[in-house]
Amino acid sequence: MTYPNTDETIQLIKELVSIPSPSGNTNEVISFVENLLKEANVDTYRNRKGGLIATIPGKDTQKHRMLTAHVDTLGAIVKEIKPSGRLKLDLIGGFKYNSIEGEYCRIETSTGKFFTGTILMHQQSVHVYKDAGKAERNQDNMEVRIDEKVKNSDEVRALGIEVGDFVSFDPRVEVTANGFIKSRHLDDKASVGILLQLIKQIKAENIELPYTTHFLISNNEEIGYGGNSNITPETVEYLAVDMGAMGDGQSTDEYTVSICVKDASGPYHYAFRKKLVQLAEKHEIGYKLDIYPYYGSDASAAIRSGHDIIHGLIGPGIDSSHAFERTHKDSIENTTKLLYHYLQSGMVE
Repeated sequence: MTYPNTDETIQLIKELVSIPSPSGNTNEVISFVENLLKEANVDTYRNRKGGLIATIPGKDTQKHRMLTAHVDTLGAIVKEIKPSGRLKLDLIGGFKYNSIEGEYCRIETSTGKFFTGTILMHQQSVHVYKDAGKAERNQDNMEVRIDEKVKNSDEVRALGIEVGDFVSFDPRVEVTANGFIKSRHLDDKASVGILLQLIKQIKAENIELPYTTHFLISNNEEIGYGGNSNITPETVEYLAVDMGAMGDGQSTDEYTVSICVKDASGPYHYAFRKKLVQLAEKHEIGYKLDIYPYYGSDASAAIRSGHDIIHGLIGPGIDSSHAFERTHKDSIENTTKLLYHYLQSGMVE
């Protein structure tokens, strides 16, 4: 039994987080994944929402499985070009303005031009603004300083920048010598990397799966509806592979696979959760059970949309989610191992 190489998975994650893909503008990263799977001789197709579905036929074609991970990320969109030549933003996804203060960013125009900038408080300079530290971090006070010689809105528009242009955040990805990977957008590109490595191994080693299995790389999860369609009528089990949330009162850590018991949508399927725990214990895989209080997944979106499925949620533990994220190679490895055994196991009874 050989698991996918964790160091190779981390290198793939580095590539993924470095491709800008805020919800609503994910074609580049979907194309990257599409080409990677094509090289692995995996059949794929895109749905109308722009997500990618890969299918591996299994021994049993009457019962299907679906696994999903999302490649869209948090980001922003230009709301207003201010008279000063700075940009006012509207956020894409559930996060707070304070988590992007001081961040480098990229503005993509509708004509395909790119400009860089920095997200700052309007009252940034402590030498000028008495309330620089106290002012609220919100839409009115935060703005993008564009790295161009612009002094007013007309000069900004002359560059081709306009309301509706997408703004993505610099991931600042780094892998440390002791196994940590820190970067924005590990939610959920860490899990996308894990699934892609597993798919490649299944194809390379001609592993026969017990059931036809679909892998959805969704592209609208951060705005709530990435994985609620393209679920075949034969699909029985639907497993979202996302991130485990860490913080006060949480058991999830950066070294194990997190198995979600309940999130803001309610409990996940009890028998499915118990099966995942049994697989982890049987194969000596480090895991934690947890509740994510302010969280929803593609699996919960699928349930809300009316699909008659058994739903579950697992993922690597991610510190400082929706901000300056970090995990460890041990968590990547334990998540990979659980998925490896799950894909070759029987259905929940």
